[in-house]
Amino acid sequence: MIEKKEYMSRRQELMSMMHKNSIAVISSAPEKVRSRDTNYPYKQNVNLTYLAGFPEPESVLVLIPDREDGQVILFCRDKDPLRETWDGYREGPASAIKKYGFDDAFPISDIDDILPNLIEGKDRLYYAVGKDADFDKRIMDWVNHVKSQRGNGALPPGEFVDLDHFMNEMRFDKNKVRIGDYEKGSKSFCGCSQKGHEILQTWNL
Repeated sequence: MIEKKEYMSRRQELMSMMHKNSIAVISSAPEKVRSRDTNYPYKQNVNLTYLAGFPEPESVLVLIPDREDGQVILFCRDKDPLRETWDGYREGPASAIKKYGFDDAFPISDIDDILPNLIEGKDRLYYAVGKDADFDKRIMDWVNHVKSQRGNGALPPGEFVDLDHFMNEMRFDKNKVRIGDYEKGSKSFCGCSQKGHEILQTWNL
């Protein structure tokens, strides 16, 4: 099981790769309907899993490097005992902060009110461009909301950057480290096996 500090380290690594005055928005995978009242077993977006380990649908992770009020923000489903009876356990914003190491968390129902204010004034917006048409539309809705406030001095991001390029690079580097660890472990095991063989020969076993 991956520890919380590892996820926090991954988020810091990604933010160190981002330009100054930028924001990254990572959405959960959509739920897939099996029939009128049931869904397929849920599989989380690989980027959100890698950066947070948060397993729930209807969640959005936001990274804002160097933000004084908190660099890592999660939007997720609020606690709802009745819905949890049918849909399963929900972490809720308050518990998510403590369990997953986020700086802040809000109900997903508040994202349309909060996220445009976080996007406003940023030079670059990082997200997985073109991977989810519905989320692409939501991104553009938030950006267009900021554009509509230009008369009040609001500035939308001037550039969209595909987040997957950075995520793939991070995962590739992690895999290289793991492969190196495995190779070291294999050499160590071979060395131990050889040593053990020599000891057995000495004991004539």
